[in-house]
Amino acid sequence: MSAHNPFPPTSRYAGLDVATQTQADGTERSWLRRRWVPDPSRFVTFTLHTVAQGERLDRLTWQYLGDPLQFWRIADANGALHPDALEQPERTVRITLPEGLPGVPHA
Repeated sequence: MSAHNPFPPTSRYAGLDVATQTQADGTERSWLRRRWVPDPSRFVTFTLHTVAQGERLDRLTWQYLGDPLQFWRIADANGALHPDALEQPERTVRITLPEGLPGVPHA
């Protein structure tokens, strides 16, 4: 059985099913179904950013996407299971369009 997903459309959990199970005593237990990290090839790069010492992913998403809570979009586009792995100085990260949004070839 699935319940309504309570997450806003900008959440990495939006669109995931919420599963529920009724226990023997009648109480319900709910959980979010697993979210798979998408294939990075599904993202169109619009710029590259070389991480400087002390830069954080939330600040990059504020700079490029206007919302520090969207750090997961950069993590997904770079195939990172752990977003902090992208915060290494001199690492180049892809800043992309949202997943599945086509870009303009040779723009």
